[in-house]
Amino acid sequence: MFSELPALLDAGMILLGIFLLGFIGLRTNFPNVILYILFGIALAGFFDNHGILHFASEIAIVLLFFLLGLEFNTKRLGGIAKKIWSSGLLDVGLSLGVTMIIAFGFGMDWFSSFLIGGLAYATSSSITAKLLDDKGRMANVETEYVLGILIFEDLIAPIIVAILIALSSGDTFSGSDLMILLGKIVGLALVAVLLSKTLFKRFEEFLLKIEDEDFKIVLLVGIAVTYGGLAVFLGLSEVLGAFLAGVMLAEIGKIERIEGTVTPIKNLMLPTFFVYFGTTINLGNGIPLPILLIVLIVWSVIAKVLVGTIGGKLYGLSKRVSLRAGLSLCARGEFSVVIAGVAVGSIKVFGGIYIVASAFIGMMLFNYAPKITTKIYGKPEKKKRNLKVPT
Repeated sequence: MFSELPALLDAGMILLGIFLLGFIGLRTNFPNVILYILFGIALAGFFDNHGILHFASEIAIVLLFFLLGLEFNTKRLGGIAKKIWSSGLLDVGLSLGVTMIIAFGFGMDWFSSFLIGGLAYATSSSITAKLLDDKGRMANVETEYVLGILIFEDLIAPIIVAILIALSSGDTFSGSDLMILLGKIVGLALVAVLLSKTLFKRFEEFLLKIEDEDFKIVLLVGIAVTYGGLAVFLGLSEVLGAFLAGVMLAEIGKIERIEGTVTPIKNLMLPTFFVYFGTTINLGNGIPLPILLIVLIVWSVIAKVLVGTIGGKLYGLSKRVSLRAGLSLCARGEFSVVIAGVAVGSIKVFGGIYIVASAFIGMMLFNYAPKITTKIYGKPEKKKRNLKVPT
């Protein structure tokens, strides 16, 4: 129907649709990610040519992970790994490893099992951070732990994506191929660190000399896209390349200068990523693998609650606070969408339905986490104050 319309008109209508859904999400505090994916699913039967939308989504995801990488200079990476590694590895084992075993038990091959494990692994940073802010829980005891887990997942997930991209090529994949793949990942990371210590050591001073904001946009987006493209050239994921490009520039004194320039472009284009993903989901044949879907959703919640209750205790939190942390980690989002994009056919449809369902359930569990913990452990005792009566 809409395939006969000019591409420019298609783009304008999609942008207006994104605005309307974003406005609804803002008014209702409902995650925009879910609305954008549903919008894309609704558009799937009307738009035959998604070339422009696809390209915009590629740029958007590159800028998203470029900005994410900016938050992690090498010193901070080491500090986070030292503090959260035990809980982070528990998360990998439960959310990724056990999910793979479940999928394999349902007759999936190892690649599909790994992909489904990747879908269930990473908590949505955007949904969780927004909910923490909206519900006034940024100052809560468990928030540092929740953010630590999100950061750990942000470091692991690009590697998972890179491995999936390599495995999806269709060629036979041996142990030596895995070593070559890991070598490429390590090599790309080492080049990023080397460039950060040499070529980009005085990058902040150079940026200050560029007065025209347009030229800054061209330079910064160019760096992010180029390193993302280099990763694709090496058979890796643009997500990993963009993330490392951010790490490469994270050593400068004030990353706010870069964030202030790139963030508006990312905010404009990011919704197109979720809309495009929605357009690739065809629900004409119904819900594939419904029993596995239900089992996966249930286990996804159990796994994150265990990451909270067990990992939180390892981190030094109380039982009450640990449970609240686990219930706050259940929403899936942007990383799951990236991983589902690697899938084809019924697995992609399965992934899309899983993401929408788990994001909604995760949001509900986050909202009711304080009430659930109170129901289980009772109301917390108020600390007694020792008041001295003046004599």
